[in-house]
Amino acid sequence: MVSKLLIMSNKELYRELCKVEPTIPIFSKDWWLDAVCGKDNWNVVVVERNSNIIAAMPYYMIRKYGLTVIKMPILTQTMGPWIKYPQNQKYANRISIEKSLYMEIINRLPNFDYFIQNFNYRVTNWLPFYWRGFNQTTRYTYVIEGLDDIEEVLSRFKDNMRNKINKARKIITEIQEGNIQDFYDINKKTFERQGIKIPYSLDLLIEKDNILSEKNCRKIYFAVDEQHRIHSALYLIWDELSSYVHMVGEDPELRKSGAGILLIYESLKYTKEVLGLDCYDFEGSMIESVEEVRRACGGVQRPYHSISKTNSRLLKCMQALSLLKRGICKA
Repeated sequence: MVSKLLIMSNKELYRELCKVEPTIPIFSKDWWLDAVCGKDNWNVVVVERNSNIIAAMPYYMIRKYGLTVIKMPILTQTMGPWIKYPQNQKYANRISIEKSLYMEIINRLPNFDYFIQNFNYRVTNWLPFYWRGFNQTTRYTYVIEGLDDIEEVLSRFKDNMRNKINKARKIITEIQEGNIQDFYDINKKTFERQGIKIPYSLDLLIEKDNILSEKNCRKIYFAVDEQHRIHSALYLIWDELSSYVHMVGEDPELRKSGAGILLIYESLKYTKEVLGLDCYDFEGSMIESVEEVRRACGGVQRPYHSISKTNSRLLKCMQALSLLKRGICKA
């Protein structure tokens, strides 16, 4: 019998893997990539042993200004390599396997002029990429783990955050589940308050939301007062590993009510009591004002690697000139 590995494409094999493998994070699942990249704009490297896939790394590749670029899709926190580890494995053996598999993945990547990809924070070893000329920048997400006792989790919030929850409970009369159109409207207000154009379209959100709804892995929260005004909104997603605060939005005129912190607390309870998960991921952020809120709500720093490499000589020259202009390099 001919192995299916010989007759199916990498993407077809990966789609089959995503159906049965719970340790693949949501941002690397095939249907997520279809939504944020387009079905024809992503591919995947797979490594197999004995007719089983033991490692994979999806990637999003575009052509821009005549250059081939592998980058992060929009609204996607992390990607990176995935490995199926044997059980009860010694640490030294784990690192050895990672080295071997990561080298294979790197060798099988298509030719590119520029590469940048954020690895999931559970991927702690990027040494094989360093040995092959890639660069690394440390980024941070904030995670709350250990959700058995939600009130104990609440005690980890700073006093001012707990005060905001108490304040919001006096103002907010209902926590509603909303639709994507209303969410987009209030999410857009958050960007407008900062003088930033919203970086994605309603059509993109609708397409992605339809898939997430079909997969039963999203919930949209609205905090509404007695005048039926939406103070704050939170878009929660999840996989078999964690829930994620994927997007938020606030009415600039009502943002002092504390409703946004109340929604964090409500979605934490939902994560434990309904989803049965023990991990809550804030998805960043590196923005100082946002980081402060994540930390004040009990989030613990989890570093993750942003891995990049420039192969294009033109881009290398442009990057060097940029560094010179900023005074980082000495002429």
